[in-house]
Amino acid sequence: MSGTTVARGTSRPVRSSRSRLALLVLVALALTAAAEAIGSHKISIGLGAITLFPIIWGLVLGAVASIQRFRPVPIGLQKASTYLVEAGVLLLGVRLAFVVGHELPVLRQASAALLLQELGHLFGTVALSLPLAVLLRMGRSAVGACFSIDREASFAMVSERFGPDSDEYRGVLGMYIFGSVVGALYVTLLASFLAGTGWLDPLALAMGTGVGSGSVMAASSAAIAAQHPELANQIVAVAAVSNLVTTLLGLYVGMFVALPLADRFYRLLTRGRTIEAAAPRVTAVPETAETVRIRPLIAILLVLLAMVVSNVVHTGGLQPRSLLGFALVAAVVLAGLGVKKLTGLPAVAGTSVLAILLTSPISPVAGAVLPLIEPIEFLAMATPILVFAGLSIGKDVPALKRIGWRIVPVGLTSFAASFLISALIAQALL
Repeated sequence: MSGTTVARGTSRPVRSSRSRLALLVLVALALTAAAEAIGSHKISIGLGAITLFPIIWGLVLGAVASIQRFRPVPIGLQKASTYLVEAGVLLLGVRLAFVVGHELPVLRQASAALLLQELGHLFGTVALSLPLAVLLRMGRSAVGACFSIDREASFAMVSERFGPDSDEYRGVLGMYIFGSVVGALYVTLLASFLAGTGWLDPLALAMGTGVGSGSVMAASSAAIAAQHPELANQIVAVAAVSNLVTTLLGLYVGMFVALPLADRFYRLLTRGRTIEAAAPRVTAVPETAETVRIRPLIAILLVLLAMVVSNVVHTGGLQPRSLLGFALVAAVVLAGLGVKKLTGLPAVAGTSVLAILLTSPISPVAGAVLPLIEPIEFLAMATPILVFAGLSIGKDVPALKRIGWRIVPVGLTSFAASFLISALIAQALL
């Protein structure tokens, strides 16, 4: 994880920077608590439904605070927020990796259909949506938007490879917003339509719904089950296992295969030419803008505090055991950063490997680790990350405007490709 630095030309005292950072964190804590207090709300629309989770409220509240004109968040603090996002995703990745280690036997039990249909989720988006994004002149943001359907872990992958101020990172942010708002409804409508046609085996369709998003999987598999009630239990079970396989493999294949593949494919499609979005160029942030210095340990502790608050509001109380779990998550992240210094291995990879080893079937401490992390809700950990992402949006608004409407056709293509190609692969193997 990178640390922020103070830009040249700044003359503000260090104490001022610390007080500004403290104010940013206090705002983030308040917005995180508010987002969790609002909770999840489902809106029924025709054949499907949109579920608005606290992570959506967190992103919206953070973005409003960032772009409002009355007391806008200073550019330096917006840039600091991007590094807090990076720290948060490392923490979130460790929480996920603990589950991965515990569920490793699932991979051995999964059939060839469940494993190979994963190719559709990983490469369908690159093969179909990336050429469209290049055609629409999305620029380098196409790489971040099109290497996957961009859930939480994608922020860490792209930030590690290209940086949190890159066009690729803004592409991830654009696709994340699109997917969070319409992804579940869109895939549900596709699944419901195809289940009614009888063109594909309902179990193949169920496998296709496992795109790595719990809300997408739950809504779309329910729509398929409604069309085939005699197979309802099998459809839901297959969809859940497929989603688990995607969750287990997606982080690592995305990081080491899909993202590098998207980068090379983009270079091939553009033949090395620089493709700018059709809108005017973005004005660069002045070099005199102050960036608050954040050491990695401080960044981890600040985000961890926000995650504890989020978990308390989400679960309705503080469980002392969860504090030990959060401490363990932080310790693994710090160990992973140490591994990065020694070996050069990406931080997100090192932290994940360590966490998997701790909870794998061969680990002698797995029985002690799992009860500590059980009270920590995964979605509650994600909420403050999206709050900090929202607080950083102000500096990216011009770049996001450059993407603009282009994210809609590209997003529709990405989600359709991930679902349909996986279902077709599963159909062929079944």
